[in-house]
Amino acid sequence: MADIHPYAVLKRPIITEKSTILAGQGKYVFEVDIRANKPQIKEAVELAFGVRVKSVNTMIVKGKRKRWGRRLTRRPDWKKAIVTLQPGEKIELFEGV
Repeated sequence: MADIHPYAVLKRPIITEKSTILAGQGKYVFEVDIRANKPQIKEAVELAFGVRVKSVNTMIVKGKRKRWGRRLTRRPDWKKAIVTLQPGEKIELFEGV
């Protein structure tokens, strides 16, 4: 288990059409450190936003292949976490987006 500070676990919120629909259901999407596990993500969200987390689902997103002129390159892999909050909880950061 990697020793990561809770504030370093969350990198940024993912704001897409699908994630805003999920926010209406109490699920919020974040890009997280690729070494972080589910208990660390849960602790980081509870500490950063002052909410109670019900569950955490994670996935590794493979980096896309891009062309830089004639050279083929690949963007790095990253980890996405879908955090489900307890009923009645919400994160104010996402309101009005």
